[in-house]
Amino acid sequence: MGLFDKKPKIFKGVQPTKIRIEKVPIPPKPKPKPAPQHSSNSLKPSSRGVSRSSSSSHPSPRPSPQPSASSSSEAKLDRKRKSSAPHKSRASPAVAIPRVEFDTDSGSEDDDDWIGALNSRKRQKRGRLDDGRYVDPNRNLRHKKAFEGRVEGLKFIHAAHVASLDLKCVPVLGAKNNEVAVRLQYPSLQRPERYELVWGKDKIDAVNSIIAVVQHVADTYLTEEQAKPFTDHTTGIVRRLEKASNHKVQDLAAFKEALIEYNDRILRLVRDGTVARNLDNRKELPRNFVSFILEQVYDRTVAPKVELLAKYENGTDNVYGELLHPFISSILVERLQMTSDQVFVDLGSGVGNVVLQAALEIGCESWGCEMMENACNLAEAQQKEFSARCLLWGVAPGKVRLERGDFRKNTRIHEALKRADVILVNNQAFTSQLNDDLVRMFLDLKSGCKIISLKSFVHDHKSASHNINDVGSTILEVEDWTYPEDYVSWTSAGGTYCISTRK
Repeated sequence: MGLFDKKPKIFKGVQPTKIRIEKVPIPPKPKPKPAPQHSSNSLKPSSRGVSRSSSSSHPSPRPSPQPSASSSSEAKLDRKRKSSAPHKSRASPAVAIPRVEFDTDSGSEDDDDWIGALNSRKRQKRGRLDDGRYVDPNRNLRHKKAFEGRVEGLKFIHAAHVASLDLKCVPVLGAKNNEVAVRLQYPSLQRPERYELVWGKDKIDAVNSIIAVVQHVADTYLTEEQAKPFTDHTTGIVRRLEKASNHKVQDLAAFKEALIEYNDRILRLVRDGTVARNLDNRKELPRNFVSFILEQVYDRTVAPKVELLAKYENGTDNVYGELLHPFISSILVERLQMTSDQVFVDLGSGVGNVVLQAALEIGCESWGCEMMENACNLAEAQQKEFSARCLLWGVAPGKVRLERGDFRKNTRIHEALKRADVILVNNQAFTSQLNDDLVRMFLDLKSGCKIISLKSFVHDHKSASHNINDVGSTILEVEDWTYPEDYVSWTSAGGTYCISTRK
């Protein structure tokens, strides 16, 4: 479902419109004219021309964004998308309000018409990939500072800081203690990251991490031709790294030789402008690549201290749980089709995972607010590492702002909510009082704003003791959706969530 799909207009106190039917005579269709006769020298469409316009059976692994489809094709795509995830839309239970519907040619001068027209134009500007996903043609991926020169004083957490001999890890590839240190260059002019070729339980796996970085660089930053020295199945750098690290081979010298060649090659491609030009030609980042960067940040900041997140009491608002990367991508990118010019707010943002994902994957302005001290401290560490990692990778995220304290009392969050296009509230464990307070906050949201929540803010029945529900019913239109297994951190089972639209 699109973020700004136009809803039927609702008017309070208006009686249903009367429909006047007039008989209009329909003139007979003109008879078709006979086709003109062509001489033998007339041009005929060639089979080559037809094959060029047809879909290729071997699409490019990195297709460029295509113009959005016509309105009829987009409607078919929306219906197909809705059918892929069962849901039901719940009308407001508080009052039965007559609805007046106008088609797009009605010429209505209602104040809301311009919003629908604007949102329709926004949808039409989006490109479309071969798999049906929409991308933002205005997204700028290149981090300018990353390619202007080495940023002095750039601080980030090296892999060797969290997985090393000093931390009781053991050498791999048959390396001796004085042979484990290596360096890994990223696709920018920034200094390389220090690794130690070691392994330890719940630590960064140095060998696999290095191979993954090389693979992502080849897939994301280079054309198919440019990537051949890296990805060739026989002689490519990735293949050589894999062979050298095979448990039966364990060839330290071959691994280091391939790594040094990678560092040299990618740095040359950065210096001659190839990487920057390729980034300028992209409008989206592969989903697995986004996930990899976020995991790099998490593994260096949160994972070493993750036990701090378990020290909270069930039955209160201080309960921690995470919505995982695939869940957020499926909602923000696929269903709501967020773009880089929009504003995202996460109320109860924990360690900031979703805030950072929205900023990186979508490029939008991304806000979060959390009141638990330990989670806030880890979120601050993640934000610092995230900024440095994006510079290393040469990609520009959207603006990130993480606030501390009660979002009900934070004036900066209240101002951000007035501009928000999408709001996330992981209210799975929120108390009823906090949910009621949130509904009051939603009164200030702009029309069309989407609210993602694990529990609905509109109840199915009305009672005198739940007057706040009348407010939710009046201002929100709710759709129920389901999510599959392994989308949340607290259970492997699937579940339900809601998308509410501010009327």
